[in-house]
Amino acid sequence: MLLPIPDNLIINLDKALRTVFASAASRRAYPDAGLDEPEMNEAEKRHAAGLMRVNHCGEVCAQALYAGQALTARNPEAAKALLEASDEETEHLAWCEKRLNELGSRKSFLNPLWYAGSFGLGVVAGALGDKWNLGFLAETERQVEGHLDSHLASLPEQDAKSRAIVQQMKEDEIRHAETAIAHGGAELPLPVKMAMQLTSKIMTKTAYHL
Repeated sequence: MLLPIPDNLIINLDKALRTVFASAASRRAYPDAGLDEPEMNEAEKRHAAGLMRVNHCGEVCAQALYAGQALTARNPEAAKALLEASDEETEHLAWCEKRLNELGSRKSFLNPLWYAGSFGLGVVAGALGDKWNLGFLAETERQVEGHLDSHLASLPEQDAKSRAIVQQMKEDEIRHAETAIAHGGAELPLPVKMAMQLTSKIMTKTAYHL
């Protein structure tokens, strides 16, 4: 006799498949709507595409992280905050994917690996308790904000389309971090922050090329 499959397992498997393999949609207007495609040489296009691939990969990780955290969150309000952040990250996926297509590039080949690892990390963070769960969300968003700042400084100056997307993503991440703190997120220990930074550096350097 086959055992019934838990609803949470089905929901999270569906989310994983849609995040990694399907094209996301945006309910909000695309931040670069109405902006003309800039003139860039091939090196500039490759660099812009590499950065947008990193951003897309980061949003894949965020989807997985928040899904794992929401799964094990104990407080319904904390779970709601995580799922609301996840909804906006879905829009970020759509923006980055569209921009990658316009630049004639592609998503990271390693997205399934990044998703699986981030989901597991989210499950562990959620199981530690809501103050650490939300603190992990806030620190994640702060570190993403730092990456987006570096991308704004590095993107080709004339690439207003990519810049508009990254700027709106940055504003959203700041708001997510503030929401997590407002819901009781705790400051993470320095060793945890450093480990997150190291993992993030590995992901960004790999996703830029692959």
